[in-house]
Amino acid sequence: MSRREVGSGAFAAALGASAPSGAKSREARLRRGEITIHYRFDGQGPPVVMLPSLGRGGEDFDLLGRAVADAGFLAIRPQPRSIGESLGPLADLTLDDLALDVAAVLDDLGLNQTLVVGHAFGNRVARRLATLQPHRIKALMLLASGGKVHMAKNMEPVFLRCFDLSLPDQDRLQAIRKAFFAPGNDPTPWRTGWWRAAAEAQIRASERTPLDQWWAGGGRPILVLQGLDDVLAPPENARILKAELGDQVTVVDIPKAGHAMLPEQPQIIAEAVTRYASARLT
Repeated sequence: MSRREVGSGAFAAALGASAPSGAKSREARLRRGEITIHYRFDGQGPPVVMLPSLGRGGEDFDLLGRAVADAGFLAIRPQPRSIGESLGPLADLTLDDLALDVAAVLDDLGLNQTLVVGHAFGNRVARRLATLQPHRIKALMLLASGGKVHMAKNMEPVFLRCFDLSLPDQDRLQAIRKAFFAPGNDPTPWRTGWWRAAAEAQIRASERTPLDQWWAGGGRPILVLQGLDDVLAPPENARILKAELGDQVTVVDIPKAGHAMLPEQPQIIAEAVTRYASARLT
């Protein structure tokens, strides 16, 4: 397996700060049978793995990854199969398959005692991984923690339009704004980056995996960052998770954030992730 260097520094540019001189993002590919997983990693120190939203790639964490690396952690961004350079069968998947793809990245880097950050659909994969391999997961951080309270019926067609790449750009951007972003927030950062085949396979994988096999996250500590304007994974999910699991779960509300969260409140989320990583990993 070969690794090569590529340039980074997007988080600093986006927030008007200066990236450390010579900061680099590294990348690697692992092969496991007919599966190839491409991943990027930044910094050094205790590991923080970041799993993206439905049908989206690790690029969504470019800004957060740089912030986490700058804070003294190893920020790892696996690319889900069938997105970018990651390849693998999509038929008959379950959350187990997707969780074990992430475990393979941890194996490739020789890591345990990891903080896993799961965004939206990625939070399901994170919780399933922690259930399957709780010994190697130190804690979970969930951005948009759906599962029990679903989106309103009238939102379903709007949500599906976000993945319809045949639509005129402005029509699809309007759907993205309504489904993923809080009122008044700019949806253009998510104009691109949608992978429909991966999204469809991920939806089916979730449907094939009973809720009780991932909901409790293997008993690991959980911090939920809950967008108060999230219409796809409504805030009631976080309240239920806290009520059911008690002290295992901490919920922090994020105002003016919908389901996308990351491009909406990047600085608040970066500060929360680095603070939690410091508490759990150091």
